[in-house]
Amino acid sequence: MLRGVATVIAFHAHPDDEVLLTGGTLALLAAQGHRVVIAVATDGAMGAATSPGSQPRLRELQASASVLGAARVVHLGYADSGYGPILFPDPPDRARFARADLGEAAGRLAALIRAERADLLLSYDARGGYGHRDHVRVHEVGALAAELTGVRLLEATLPRELVHGLARPMRLLGFAVRYDADGGRSGFTPRAEITHRVRVGRYARQKQAALAAHYSQTSGKSRAAHLFHLLASMPTPLFRLAGGREWFAEPGARSATRITDVLQPASRN
Repeated sequence: MLRGVATVIAFHAHPDDEVLLTGGTLALLAAQGHRVVIAVATDGAMGAATSPGSQPRLRELQASASVLGAARVVHLGYADSGYGPILFPDPPDRARFARADLGEAAGRLAALIRAERADLLLSYDARGGYGHRDHVRVHEVGALAAELTGVRLLEATLPRELVHGLARPMRLLGFAVRYDADGGRSGFTPRAEITHRVRVGRYARQKQAALAAHYSQTSGKSRAAHLFHLLASMPTPLFRLAGGREWFAEPGARSATRITDVLQPASRN
Protein backbone atom coordinates (compact mmCIF):
# COMPACT_ATOMS: atom_id res chain seq x y z
CA MET A 1 0.00 0.00 0.00
CA LEU A 2 1.27 3.44 -0.89
CA ARG A 3 2.17 5.83 1.89
CA GLY A 4 1.65 9.56 1.68
CA VAL A 5 -0.06 11.30 -1.23
CA ALA A 6 -0.63 9.31 -4.43
CA THR A 7 -1.53 10.52 -7.91
CA VAL A 8 -4.26 8.56 -9.66
CA ILE A 9 -5.22 9.01 -13.32
CA ALA A 10 -8.69 7.79 -14.26
CA PHE A 11 -8.77 7.19 -18.03
CA HIS A 12 -12.23 7.17 -19.60
CA ALA A 13 -13.79 7.18 -23.05
CA HIS A 14 -16.36 9.99 -22.78
CA PRO A 15 -17.52 12.66 -20.35
CA ASP A 16 -19.92 11.04 -17.83
CA ASP A 17 -18.05 7.68 -17.88
CA GLU A 18 -15.92 8.93 -15.00
CA VAL A 19 -19.01 8.87 -12.75
CA LEU A 20 -20.60 5.58 -13.62
CA LEU A 21 -17.83 3.12 -12.74
CA THR A 22 -15.33 5.18 -10.73
CA GLY A 23 -17.05 8.30 -9.36
CA GLY A 24 -17.25 7.13 -5.77
CA THR A 25 -13.68 5.86 -5.78
CA LEU A 26 -12.39 9.16 -7.17
CA ALA A 27 -14.32 11.11 -4.54
CA LEU A 28 -12.94 8.83 -1.82
CA LEU A 29 -9.35 9.25 -3.04
CA ALA A 30 -9.71 13.03 -3.28
CA ALA A 31 -11.20 13.16 0.22
CA GLN A 32 -8.16 11.25 1.49
CA GLY A 33 -5.90 13.95 0.05
CA HIS A 34 -4.69 12.13 -3.05
CA ARG A 35 -4.33 13.86 -6.42
CA VAL A 36 -6.98 12.74 -8.88
CA VAL A 37 -6.66 13.42 -12.61
CA ILE A 38 -9.46 12.55 -15.04
CA ALA A 39 -8.40 11.91 -18.64
CA VAL A 40 -10.99 11.40 -21.37
CA ALA A 41 -10.16 10.12 -24.83
CA THR A 42 -13.02 11.97 -26.54
CA ASP A 43 -15.12 15.07 -25.96
CA GLY A 44 -18.32 13.09 -26.50
CA ALA A 45 -19.27 15.19 -29.53
CA MET A 46 -20.06 13.60 -32.88
CA GLY A 47 -19.37 16.77 -34.93
CA ALA A 48 -16.18 18.58 -35.85
CA ALA A 49 -14.03 19.86 -33.02
CA THR A 50 -14.24 23.41 -31.83
CA SER A 51 -12.27 25.06 -29.08
CA PRO A 52 -12.28 22.89 -25.93
CA GLY A 53 -14.01 25.56 -23.89
CA SER A 54 -17.01 25.55 -26.22
CA GLN A 55 -17.70 21.81 -26.00
CA PRO A 56 -20.69 21.40 -23.65
CA ARG A 57 -19.80 17.88 -22.58
CA LEU A 58 -16.28 18.94 -21.64
CA ARG A 59 -17.72 21.81 -19.61
CA GLU A 60 -20.01 19.32 -17.89
CA LEU A 61 -17.00 17.11 -17.23
CA GLN A 62 -15.21 20.01 -15.54
CA ALA A 63 -18.24 20.51 -13.29
CA SER A 64 -18.42 16.80 -12.50
CA ALA A 65 -14.70 16.67 -11.74
CA SER A 66 -15.05 19.61 -9.37
CA VAL A 67 -17.83 17.81 -7.49
CA LEU A 68 -15.70 14.67 -7.20
CA GLY A 69 -12.66 16.64 -6.03
CA ALA A 70 -10.46 15.97 -9.05
CA ALA A 71 -7.49 18.31 -9.48
CA ARG A 72 -7.27 18.23 -13.28
CA VAL A 73 -9.18 17.21 -16.40
CA VAL A 74 -7.40 16.30 -19.65
CA HIS A 75 -8.90 15.61 -23.09
CA LEU A 76 -6.60 13.47 -25.27
CA GLY A 77 -8.02 15.07 -28.41
CA TYR A 78 -10.00 12.32 -30.13
CA ALA A 79 -13.54 12.32 -31.52
CA ASP A 80 -16.39 10.20 -30.20
CA SER A 81 -16.81 7.07 -32.34
CA GLY A 82 -20.51 6.80 -31.62
CA TYR A 83 -22.47 3.59 -31.27
CA GLY A 84 -24.36 1.27 -33.54
CA PRO A 85 -23.29 -0.63 -36.65
CA ILE A 86 -21.96 2.40 -38.56
CA LEU A 87 -18.62 4.00 -37.74
CA PHE A 88 -18.88 7.43 -39.30
CA PRO A 89 -15.98 9.09 -41.13
CA ASP A 90 -13.47 11.06 -39.09
CA PRO A 91 -14.12 14.78 -38.65
CA PRO A 92 -11.60 16.88 -40.61
CA ASP A 93 -9.74 17.93 -37.49
CA ARG A 94 -9.22 14.69 -35.55
CA ALA A 95 -9.57 10.91 -35.62
CA ARG A 96 -12.42 9.02 -34.07
CA PHE A 97 -11.01 7.19 -31.08
CA ALA A 98 -11.85 3.74 -32.41
CA ARG A 99 -9.60 4.51 -35.41
CA ALA A 100 -6.84 6.15 -33.38
CA ASP A 101 -3.37 4.79 -33.90
CA LEU A 102 -2.77 2.63 -30.83
CA GLY A 103 0.84 3.68 -30.36
CA GLU A 104 0.07 7.37 -30.78
CA ALA A 105 -2.87 7.30 -28.35
CA ALA A 106 -0.89 5.30 -25.78
CA GLY A 107 1.96 7.77 -26.21
CA ARG A 108 -0.33 10.68 -25.37
CA LEU A 109 -1.56 8.90 -22.25
CA ALA A 110 1.96 7.83 -21.31
CA ALA A 111 3.14 11.43 -21.55
CA LEU A 112 0.42 12.43 -19.09
CA ILE A 113 1.34 9.56 -16.76
CA ARG A 114 4.97 10.66 -16.76
CA ALA A 115 4.16 14.36 -16.37
CA GLU A 116 1.93 13.62 -13.39
CA ARG A 117 4.29 10.97 -11.98
CA ALA A 118 1.21 8.87 -11.53
CA ASP A 119 1.14 5.96 -9.09
CA LEU A 120 -2.01 4.33 -10.45
CA LEU A 121 -3.91 4.27 -13.74
CA LEU A 122 -7.58 3.33 -13.85
CA SER A 123 -8.79 1.95 -17.17
CA TYR A 124 -11.40 -0.57 -18.44
CA ASP A 125 -11.58 -4.35 -18.73
CA ALA A 126 -10.88 -6.16 -22.00
CA ARG A 127 -14.47 -5.99 -23.23
CA GLY A 128 -14.71 -2.31 -22.42
CA GLY A 129 -17.51 -3.36 -20.09
CA TYR A 130 -20.37 -3.96 -22.50
CA GLY A 131 -18.55 -3.74 -25.82
CA HIS A 132 -18.70 -0.06 -26.83
CA ARG A 133 -15.93 0.43 -29.40
CA ASP A 134 -14.47 3.46 -27.59
CA HIS A 135 -14.43 1.59 -24.29
CA VAL A 136 -12.58 -1.34 -25.83
CA ARG A 137 -10.05 1.16 -27.19
CA VAL A 138 -9.62 2.63 -23.69
CA HIS A 139 -8.63 -0.84 -22.48
CA GLU A 140 -6.13 -1.27 -25.31
CA VAL A 141 -4.62 2.19 -24.94
CA GLY A 142 -4.52 1.97 -21.14
CA ALA A 143 -2.81 -1.41 -21.20
CA LEU A 144 -0.12 -0.21 -23.62
CA ALA A 145 0.43 3.06 -21.74
CA ALA A 146 0.88 1.09 -18.50
CA GLU A 147 3.41 -1.15 -20.27
CA LEU A 148 5.30 1.88 -21.60
CA THR A 149 5.50 3.64 -18.24
CA GLY A 150 5.40 0.85 -15.67
CA VAL A 151 2.51 2.50 -13.83
CA ARG A 152 0.29 0.15 -11.83
CA LEU A 153 -2.99 -0.55 -13.64
CA LEU A 154 -6.48 -1.31 -12.36
CA GLU A 155 -9.38 -1.98 -14.72
CA ALA A 156 -12.80 -0.66 -13.72
CA THR A 157 -15.53 -3.22 -14.29
CA LEU A 158 -18.65 -4.87 -12.88
CA PRO A 159 -19.16 -8.49 -11.83
CA ARG A 160 -20.34 -10.35 -14.94
CA GLU A 161 -22.77 -12.38 -12.88
CA LEU A 162 -24.42 -9.23 -11.53
CA VAL A 163 -24.78 -7.75 -15.01
CA HIS A 164 -26.15 -11.03 -16.33
CA GLY A 165 -28.85 -10.91 -13.67
CA LEU A 166 -29.74 -7.35 -14.66
CA ALA A 167 -29.38 -7.84 -18.41
CA ARG A 168 -33.07 -8.29 -19.19
CA PRO A 169 -34.39 -5.22 -17.32
CA MET A 170 -31.48 -3.12 -18.58
CA ARG A 171 -32.13 -4.27 -22.15
CA LEU A 172 -35.71 -3.12 -21.76
CA LEU A 173 -34.35 0.27 -20.68
CA GLY A 174 -32.06 0.34 -23.72
CA PHE A 175 -28.98 1.05 -21.63
CA ALA A 176 -25.93 -1.07 -20.87
CA VAL A 177 -26.42 -3.85 -23.41
CA ARG A 178 -27.52 -1.74 -26.37
CA TYR A 179 -24.08 -2.06 -28.00
CA ASP A 180 -23.77 -5.81 -27.52
CA ALA A 181 -26.81 -8.05 -27.44
CA ASP A 182 -24.85 -10.62 -25.43
CA GLY A 183 -23.20 -8.03 -23.18
CA GLY A 184 -24.79 -9.34 -20.02
CA ARG A 185 -23.33 -12.81 -20.60
CA SER A 186 -19.87 -12.14 -21.98
CA GLY A 187 -19.09 -8.57 -20.98
CA PHE A 188 -17.44 -7.14 -17.89
CA THR A 189 -15.44 -9.46 -15.59
CA PRO A 190 -16.21 -12.76 -13.84
CA ARG A 191 -16.53 -12.21 -10.12
CA ALA A 192 -13.62 -14.58 -9.41
CA GLU A 193 -11.25 -12.31 -11.37
CA ILE A 194 -12.19 -9.11 -9.56
CA THR A 195 -9.48 -8.11 -7.09
CA HIS A 196 -10.83 -4.87 -5.60
CA ARG A 197 -14.29 -3.97 -4.31
CA VAL A 198 -14.62 -0.46 -2.95
CA ARG A 199 -17.48 0.67 -0.73
CA VAL A 200 -18.36 4.20 -1.77
CA GLY A 201 -21.79 4.63 -0.19
CA ARG A 202 -20.67 7.60 1.89
CA TYR A 203 -19.84 9.41 -1.36
CA ALA A 204 -23.18 8.61 -3.00
CA ARG A 205 -24.35 12.22 -2.78
CA GLN A 206 -21.20 13.44 -4.57
CA LYS A 207 -21.43 10.71 -7.17
CA GLN A 208 -25.07 11.55 -7.83
CA ALA A 209 -24.32 15.27 -8.07
CA ALA A 210 -21.48 14.56 -10.48
CA LEU A 211 -23.85 12.57 -12.68
CA ALA A 212 -26.38 15.42 -12.56
CA ALA A 213 -23.64 17.78 -13.78
CA HIS A 214 -23.82 15.97 -17.13
CA TYR A 215 -27.04 17.78 -17.98
CA SER A 216 -26.89 17.03 -21.70
CA GLN A 217 -26.95 13.31 -20.90
CA THR A 218 -29.76 13.45 -18.33
CA SER A 219 -32.15 15.78 -20.18
CA GLY A 220 -32.61 14.03 -23.53
CA LYS A 221 -35.47 11.86 -24.75
CA SER A 222 -33.60 8.59 -25.22
CA ARG A 223 -34.12 5.66 -22.87
CA ALA A 224 -30.54 6.02 -21.67
CA ALA A 225 -31.16 9.70 -20.86
CA HIS A 226 -34.28 8.73 -18.94
CA LEU A 227 -32.26 6.23 -16.92
CA PHE A 228 -29.53 8.81 -16.27
CA HIS A 229 -32.18 11.29 -15.15
CA LEU A 230 -33.72 8.66 -12.86
CA LEU A 231 -30.34 7.93 -11.27
CA ALA A 232 -29.50 11.61 -10.86
CA SER A 233 -32.85 12.53 -9.33
CA MET A 234 -33.76 9.49 -7.19
CA PRO A 235 -33.57 9.78 -3.40
CA THR A 236 -29.95 9.50 -2.32
CA PRO A 237 -30.53 6.43 -0.10
CA LEU A 238 -31.82 4.55 -3.16
CA PHE A 239 -28.90 5.79 -5.26
CA ARG A 240 -26.56 4.59 -2.51
CA LEU A 241 -28.01 1.10 -2.86
CA ALA A 242 -27.59 1.18 -6.65
CA GLY A 243 -24.15 2.76 -6.80
CA GLY A 244 -22.56 2.18 -3.43
CA ARG A 245 -19.93 -0.30 -4.65
CA GLU A 246 -17.33 -0.09 -7.38
CA TRP A 247 -15.22 -2.95 -8.72
CA PHE A 248 -11.75 -3.27 -10.25
CA ALA A 249 -9.56 -6.04 -11.59
CA GLU A 250 -5.76 -5.88 -11.45
CA PRO A 251 -4.30 -7.60 -14.54
CA GLY A 252 -2.06 -10.53 -13.71
CA ALA A 253 -3.02 -10.49 -10.03
CA ARG A 254 -5.35 -12.40 -7.77
CA SER A 255 -7.01 -11.91 -4.42
CA ALA A 256 -8.65 -14.52 -2.24
CA THR A 257 -10.63 -11.76 -0.57
CA ARG A 258 -11.68 -8.52 -2.23
CA ILE A 259 -9.31 -5.63 -1.45
CA THR A 260 -11.13 -2.45 -0.43
CA ASP A 261 -8.34 0.06 -1.12
CA VAL A 262 -7.36 0.63 -4.76
CA LEU A 263 -3.94 1.84 -3.63
CA GLN A 264 -3.20 -1.61 -2.21
CA PRO A 265 -1.84 -3.99 -4.88
CA ALA A 266 -3.24 -7.49 -5.18
CA SER A 267 -0.95 -10.51 -5.04
CA ARG A 268 0.67 -11.42 -8.34
CA ASN A 269 -0.15 -14.74 -9.97
